Amino acid sequence: MDTTGNSRAVSVCMLKGGVGKSTIAVNLARQLAAHDNDVLLIDLDPNGHASVGLGFKDHYHDTDESIGSAFFEDADPLSVVYDTTYDFDILPSSEDLEQVEREIVVGDVFQPSALLKREVVDPLLGEEYDFIVTDSPAYRSRLTDNALVATTNLVLPLAPGNEAISGLERTIERQIAPLRKHMDVDVIALVPNMLSGRIDQQTQDRQLLERLNSYDSLKDRIPNFARISDWDIIDGDGGTPTPGIRDRTGITKAYGNRQPLLDYDPDCDQLECFQELAHIVEVGEVVSSV
Repeated sequence: MDTTGNSRAVSVCMLKGGVGKSTIAVNLARQLAAHDNDVLLIDLDPNGHASVGLGFKDHYHDTDESIGSAFFEDADPLSVVYDTTYDFDILPSSEDLEQVEREIVVGDVFQPSALLKREVVDPLLGEEYDFIVTDSPAYRSRLTDNALVATTNLVLPLAPGNEAISGLERTIERQIAPLRKHMDVDVIALVPNMLSGRIDQQTQDRQLLERLNSYDSLKDRIPNFARISDWDIIDGDGGTPTPGIRDRTGITKAYGNRQPLLDYDPDCDQLECFQELAHIVEVGEVVSSV
């Protein structure tokens, strides 16, 4: 395990549902593990998609042992951590996580947003794990605040649709900007996800990519797999690139089979995207290939 100071915690978050947060969190954790890192995935989403998608349905319904034990009962956080059998560990969600959230407000009046950092991330990051990835709820809450305070490094997924950019703006305005008054919170990657249509015409896929690539202030946050520097290549006859994480049946079937994509379909062309995303987390920023 590398404990030379390169350890890092990151949150996959967006104040909008249906953008594939859990898929990115699971496959990011898997790719980091494939790079010989010790990795912990923390599922803070009360819906438990990441946990169920990795075969932890029984743990999700077992409310006797959950992250609340670490928060309020001084339990060792490792007591609620499990091996996924895919080279990384998980602290699964539970169906009483919303109740845990209500107890955060009552049980830690002075620092209600620092429980995850104090009780889980700080004791484990760099000691037990090189990297910690959290899957956050799609709404502003004590849980999302805990994730951001504990990690300060953010991966923001966006899916095509009329509210894609407004979801990004909401996340920055309501969730990130208030915390930046008190700490350094850095968006290390903006990830166009679940793209399925052609981008050489006016589709929602194209509109999302155009808007992201048009912001000078965002360009150093866009991974190489989603960056477009020459639209003439896309609009011409020389072949159509497919930037962003594309919607593949293998990704959907991997979830149904309770496996990460790397283990279900190691030949899927989208694994290159998750590989780069893992590298971004490892170095803390997008490294341009241009």
